[in-house]
Amino acid sequence: MQLTINNKIYTDNSQEVDESKIFVISKQNEKFVESAKQNGCKEFVEAKDLKNHLDMSSIKVIGITGTNGKTTTAAAIYSILLDLGYKVALQGTRGFFINDEKMEDYTLTTPVQLGNFAHIKKAMDKACEYFVMEVSSHAIEQKRIEGLEFELKIHTNITRDHLDYHKSIEEYINVKNSFLSDETKKLINKDDPVVKFNPKNGYSYGMENPSTYNVSAYSFKNGMNVMFSKIEDMYSFSSPMMGIFNIYNLLAAVAAVDIVSEKNLEEICEVVDNFAGVSGRMETISEEPFVIVDFAHTPDGMKEVLQSFNHKDIIVVFGAGGDRDQEKRPLMGQVASNFAKTIIVTSDNPRFEDPDLIIEDICKGIKNKDNLIIEINRKKAIRKAIDLGKENSNSVVLILGKGDEPYQIIYDKKFPLVDKEEVLKHI
Repeated sequence: MQLTINNKIYTDNSQEVDESKIFVISKQNEKFVESAKQNGCKEFVEAKDLKNHLDMSSIKVIGITGTNGKTTTAAAIYSILLDLGYKVALQGTRGFFINDEKMEDYTLTTPVQLGNFAHIKKAMDKACEYFVMEVSSHAIEQKRIEGLEFELKIHTNITRDHLDYHKSIEEYINVKNSFLSDETKKLINKDDPVVKFNPKNGYSYGMENPSTYNVSAYSFKNGMNVMFSKIEDMYSFSSPMMGIFNIYNLLAAVAAVDIVSEKNLEEICEVVDNFAGVSGRMETISEEPFVIVDFAHTPDGMKEVLQSFNHKDIIVVFGAGGDRDQEKRPLMGQVASNFAKTIIVTSDNPRFEDPDLIIEDICKGIKNKDNLIIEINRKKAIRKAIDLGKENSNSVVLILGKGDEPYQIIYDKKFPLVDKEEVLKHI
């Protein structure tokens, strides 16, 4: 990765340096400093000091962290700001966008330090006033956001995820909370029982506990209609999106734009309806049969989706990723059995694990197996679910785990597979 600032070239690759380039030292590459010196490098910069070399005073950086909701919340903030007339960049799981134009495709949720700075510089070159970015737990722990100064930090929720990397839920929670420990402006989900944060410059949002932005009433009819208060004043917004978790996501987005922009809440709420959601996130693919695709791949994420359809006969299709947290698999099975009328367990991204064994782990959490179907082939599982959905007008088919991912990972190979496309082939 290279970044050019004022005709000087910065790189984090010791093999790319020479005496004319500057080597940026980070947690990931500090062991290659000697290699950089051997290749002729004379000038070195710590990643945390890179901000002193790039004037970012013209752009406001908004960072969103959390187990679930990062992508939707970030995209909603981006959409609202664009609709309000601002120039905005968005960086995250779905790619890198500037002013409604896709600049780069799928990437890491949060790139390495130099990647973040390179994207921010591109955004500034395009006169962007805001840079909205997802912040993963990996990026926090690996110091990939080191040196960035945030105008606002947003917390969505902290639930079980990435324990293959963090080793314990306590470590994962501590890493997430460390992002919220400074005096930067921050927006906190007040209903999250495990969040810890520095209250200096803190704002909050929620439905159950007193908060700065607090939901007072909502209804789901042709989408959602939400009333909320800020201090003593009441406001409302509507959206074609569904699910209680999306009330949280959209309220966080509305609150964030209120905090960082000069627009009033009435103006902000008016444009929320223009945001229809993110591809693969609670995306309605078909009305008859009723089919939804969502990225939910954790027990809590599944619960949030499933409980949104308690009034329906739920047919759920899901699996679990291989070479990832094994302990969450029976928990996912248990959540499915608590809400679904029919459970179809299939493959997700098995990677180097035996998919049969992954499915076996999931099924340990399903006590009543009368309505359990095991179909290891994901395409066939989706077809079976749709056939069942066609037979029951009160059903909803929920296809979970992969969202808009364009492939299935088996061993270290990526095979084309898009859940949405498989649905459209069979409805």
